[in-house]
Order: sequence, then C-alpha cells, then structure tokens
Amino acid sequence: MGCMISQLAAKFAFFPPRPPTYKVKKRDDGKLVAVSTTSSQPIAIDDSSLDVLSIQTKRGNKIVAFYLRNPYSRLTLLYSHGNAADLGQLYDLFVQLKANLRVNLIGYDYSGYGASTGKPSEFDTYADIEAVYECLQTEYGISQEDLILYGQSVGSGPTLHLAAKLPRLRGVVLHSAILSGLRVLCHVKFTLCCDIYKNVNKIRKVKCPVLVIHGTEDDVVNWLHGNGLWKMSREPYEPLWIKGGGHCNLELYPDYIRHLCKFIQEMENTTTQTRLKKIRLQKMSKSTTGCCKGNLKRPKCPDCLNFSCCCCPKWRPKCLACFRPGCPRCSCLCKKCSCRCTLCSCLCSVKCSCR
Repeated sequence: MGCMISQLAAKFAFFPPRPPTYKVKKRDDGKLVAVSTTSSQPIAIDDSSLDVLSIQTKRGNKIVAFYLRNPYSRLTLLYSHGNAADLGQLYDLFVQLKANLRVNLIGYDYSGYGASTGKPSEFDTYADIEAVYECLQTEYGISQEDLILYGQSVGSGPTLHLAAKLPRLRGVVLHSAILSGLRVLCHVKFTLCCDIYKNVNKIRKVKCPVLVIHGTEDDVVNWLHGNGLWKMSREPYEPLWIKGGGHCNLELYPDYIRHLCKFIQEMENTTTQTRLKKIRLQKMSKSTTGCCKGNLKRPKCPDCLNFSCCCCPKWRPKCLACFRPGCPRCSCLCKKCSCRCTLCSCLCSVKCSCR
C-alpha cells in the first residue's frame, strides 16, 4: 500500500516537458553540443564557457548537465530545477545567474528529463545529484567548501539530500521549496513512511547557512513550506519573502537577484576559519543559556533559583578547594580558604563575625 502511495506521489511530482526542448549531438571533434528542438540551432554557438556533459549515475542512467564557467568566480552553484522544466528552458536563466552572481554554474536534467535517459523518481534524482557532485570533484576539482547547492521546488529534495551529507558545504539556497511531497498534496502535518522528499527531516542535518526564497502568493507550494524550512534550519540566513510572488515567477522580481547577490558575496567572504569560530561561539552561547535550564548540576543561585552560571553575575563558585559557593552579596570565601566576610552569612555555613 505504501509503495502504491509513493508511486502516486511520484506521478504528481514529475512533469518533464514533452517533447524535450533540446537534444544533444556530438560534433566531429567529439564535443557534445545542445541543440534547440524549435530552432535547430545550438543553444550556445562557439561558447567556450559552456560544457555539455553526459554523466553516468549509479542507477544506470545517463544524465545531461550544462557547466557554465565564469572567469571571475570564486564559488560554484549546483542548480536543481523544478518539476516542469528542462535545461533547454533554463539556459538563459543560467547565463544571467552566472554573470550577475559571478559564479560557475552547473545545472542538470533528472533521469527522464530532456536528453537524460531513464524515468524520473525520488531515488533517481538522489543518484543524479550525487553523480553531478562527483563530476565536479573529478573533472573540475571543485570541493564542497567552494560549492553552493540551489534547489527549486522539487529540486529542494535532491538538494537537501546531498547537503545533509556534506558537512563543509559553503551554503544552500531553497527556492519555493517543499517540506515533503505529501505535505504539498494533502496538507498534512505529519510524516508517513510512503512520503517522498522528506525535507522536513533532512533540513536539520544541514550544517551550512541556508537561504530560503519563497513567494507569499505561491498557490502550488504554500509559503508555510518555506517558512517551516527556514525555522528548522540550524544556520538560517535572512530569508526573502517576495510579496505577491507566485511559484514560477520569482526571478522576475528585482529583490530576487539583489538578495541572491548579497548571499553569494557573504559566502565568498566566509572562510573556513570564520565559520568554525562562529560555530564555536554558537555552541558556547547555547551551553551558557542551557546551564540556567538545569543542564549543568551546580549550586543554585539564591536570587533567581537557577543553577549558577554567567547569567547570574552575583552568584559564582568562590572556593577552589571545596567548590562551595561564596556569599552572593560580597566576596566571602569558604572557611577552608580564610573566609573574611563581615557583612552577611555565607551560604557554605560559615557565619560572618562582624557587622
């Protein structure tokens, strides 16, 4: 039963353009070129910055990818598109993103999309993005530290699948993303075993900054999906809620490219050392706030009745010999360490002698 529901959800998830908007041909020199099916012309004529790739996946399919170089780039964007487009339709957008964001960009067609072989399914898309990432490593020498994953709509599924496996990834962009497949179809608030693209579980495993972009008037994937993913991110970046934006038109709004540029620039300026320092500071702040919740077993503060910590500046352990707390009103020490308080009664059962 669960398998049938999963297959039904997959049918609603994938709508590859029929016929494909492009096809791939091999030139006399062996180089692959993409040709539009409407104009019978190459998508990019004599463009040395474009590589058309055919990549083998571990599930036996051959998928097509476009790799666009930018000579001024420092980072690479791996783009996973939505469920009703292929590379022929997205090429112009890729060119604009490459130029405006100053990044290398690689986009790919899922199995069964465009000139890629096979049939689309959840696990095939996982194998597809893993094969593209491996190609970036082996063919172009791009490591995860210099990579940003971009997932649009259904593309958020393979994006978060890979992001959860890469602890040193530079960043993630979720564009009109989904919490899960069944949450889009049925508006449920729980996860079933037959669900597909369980992003609601995987987002918590992503250890890099996450930018969420969503339209407030999205009638395909409700804005609550994007808001939920943003709230569950471990390192959420300032989100972009495009007022009046739908599901397929966010690129037309000026704030879209402006906010993306800001994100890319900040990711470029973020080094591994600064990221590690930020993570350490976040862990320290969490442990500091956590000790007042009782996570650390220390003497309680008489003022706020919370466990002693830096949140309670009046109450700190004073005695280094017995670790008993000192007086909350003065610098009284434990009797074993020469208590000299003359103002009050020390809480380690040592009474003060003078008034």
